[in-house]
Amino acid sequence: MIRITIACVGKLKEKYLRDAEAEFTKRLGAYCQLETRCINEEKMPDNASPAEENQILARETERVLKLIPEHSYVVLLDLKGKEISSPELAGKLGQWMVEGVSHLTFVIGGPFGYTDDLRKRADFRWKFSPLTFTHQMIRILLLEQIYRGVKILRKEKYHH
Repeated sequence: MIRITIACVGKLKEKYLRDAEAEFTKRLGAYCQLETRCINEEKMPDNASPAEENQILARETERVLKLIPEHSYVVLLDLKGKEISSPELAGKLGQWMVEGVSHLTFVIGGPFGYTDDLRKRADFRWKFSPLTFTHQMIRILLLEQIYRGVKILRKEKYHH
């Protein structure tokens, strides 16, 4: 059974998001060992200078990097990454497993992004969508897409 870690910035504050996360975590339990690791967001002053912003992002990025388990294949959600469809994600999940990947880590940055150190650590950079989502909402959408990808890969019905 593949292990999947979601490494992310920020807590899910709204109950409906926590409920959605719990539901997809339960569904994915039949297919993988899932763990979510979070750090608190760094506080960004309203009138931060570019140098202050870079320092804050560097601190947050450093903390995110510590969430990534050693020897994990890292998929970074990145606006500069490659867009893929749900069937393509299913294909990638299958490909990674065939290649012997036993632990996947999906990384979601915070609302202000991250430094290039995180991009350098990534094995695959995925542009989730040209649309903009909150980092909390993207966490739920990511779980849904992993679940959908597993269902496609296993040729199981998604809707019952």
